[in-house]
Amino acid sequence: MGMYNKAKVLVLTNHFYPEDFKVNDIAFELSKRGYSITVITAIPDYPSGQFYDGYSLFKRQKEKINDVKIIRLPIIPRRNGNNLRLIINYISYFLSSVSFTIFHSMQNSYNAVFVHMTSPFFINIPGVFLKKKSRIPMLLWVLDLWPESVSAAGGIYNQSILRVLELIVKGVYKNCDAILVGSKGFKKSINEKGNFDSKLIYFPNWAEEIADIQIDEQYKKLEPFARFSPNDFIFLFAGSIGEAQNLDCIIEAIASMKIRDNVKFVFLGEGRKKHYLINKLKSLALDNVCFFPGRFPLKTMPYFMSKADALLVSLKSNKIFSLTVPAKVQFYMAQGKPILAMLDGEGADLINSASCGIASNAGDVVQFRNAVRKFLELDKKALKQMGENGRKYYLENFAKEKRIDQLDKMLKNLMKKD
Repeated sequence: MGMYNKAKVLVLTNHFYPEDFKVNDIAFELSKRGYSITVITAIPDYPSGQFYDGYSLFKRQKEKINDVKIIRLPIIPRRNGNNLRLIINYISYFLSSVSFTIFHSMQNSYNAVFVHMTSPFFINIPGVFLKKKSRIPMLLWVLDLWPESVSAAGGIYNQSILRVLELIVKGVYKNCDAILVGSKGFKKSINEKGNFDSKLIYFPNWAEEIADIQIDEQYKKLEPFARFSPNDFIFLFAGSIGEAQNLDCIIEAIASMKIRDNVKFVFLGEGRKKHYLINKLKSLALDNVCFFPGRFPLKTMPYFMSKADALLVSLKSNKIFSLTVPAKVQFYMAQGKPILAMLDGEGADLINSASCGIASNAGDVVQFRNAVRKFLELDKKALKQMGENGRKYYLENFAKEKRIDQLDKMLKNLMKKD
């Protein structure tokens, strides 16, 4: 192939900048290192379910950001995110991406294809097509296990459907040259579908690097933060507010406790369960304890997190979720704040290993209440030490630079073989 710095890599992903996903870092950082990067993606609509301002079926179908070429394909937006809308959204992008990739491959050639796989799994089909047609290596970054997540998060339990999906998944894994996994627990699950051990590579998440910015006055006056006093103890959740996060259970646990007046829980973000949870708060008379201010730009997160005493993460009790380390765990660690967790498996193990928080089992209300009480008993020094433990562990194990170095080396080795 000659000079690696001219290597052309196609990135296939359902989500890309201005949506907040780690694949943004991969594309922009590889481009800085001399790769020619093209991204095929959808019109941005996550997590609101509406197209972002400035984007539509006819606007900004092609753009260039930081030397990365971006091609945005039409989709039917997910809107309120119910199962039917989600399926229509998935199918629309599947049809767009397959037909476009076939057409695109007639006029463009690449040295490797990199697939960023959240959900659905069908994002891989154009990748396999390109790999076979152009005889190039295919790297797959698995962030969502299929078909397990279809039943865990999608509520589909029909065995015939799951068997068909499993066959498709096995076929894709067979065609990959490298399967990157964000948590070690994924390795076991993937190997149950065949002997893919030689292709599996541990490739954990990292935190977004956010430059220090002058925070607009509007954020400083934002409720409920503006009314909090320095004596308040604030637990802050930031992220998607959906089924998987199991926030109903957190709210039920809070309702069953005698919460002191100065203890507050803030849930930043949007998602399909938000309105349901707000109504639940009202019925439980927790309006003065729990708050849902909405979703704010990623660049503001360090500011909001600096207002918190501890950061909150939770997932449902489910085998697939116990194999996952939510990306927000690493993000929280990078902020140097202690973590209150209600989750199982690898995420909880990481928090315990780093001594950066207190983890309770997913769905265990009693354990969660005890964890909250333990936090409220800790002095400022102990809380600060927990946060510093997390930050130190993050820098030693999860810094972005380490991951991009790893991927750069992997691509060069695979293209050399090819």
